[in-house]
Amino acid sequence: MNVIKEEVIPDAKVKEILEKISKERELKYEQKNSLDLIRKFITIDSRTAEKIFQELGSIEKLRDRQKVAIINFLPKDAEELRVVLHKEYGSFSKEEIEKILEIVKSNV
Repeated sequence: MNVIKEEVIPDAKVKEILEKISKERELKYEQKNSLDLIRKFITIDSRTAEKIFQELGSIEKLRDRQKVAIINFLPKDAEELRVVLHKEYGSFSKEEIEKILEIVKSNV
């Protein structure tokens, strides 16, 4: 198998992709397990995830993988965001942290 393209995507998009595939054919064991798990924990749709991703793009310091982590976990406060951003949390200003949380809050 050759990897043609690699991209970090939110779990909401994974859910959409797996549900589409499941309508076309039977999912493999790992895919079924992934879809079951994602259905339990993902509360937003892929359009909302994409909207949040685009809005987070206004914060230049955020990399794509950080945006996806924020979308997957949807932090409610600065402490939860600290867990999502790990070591990089300290590189964001208080205003940037507040902006990230406001973007998440306004879309959930």
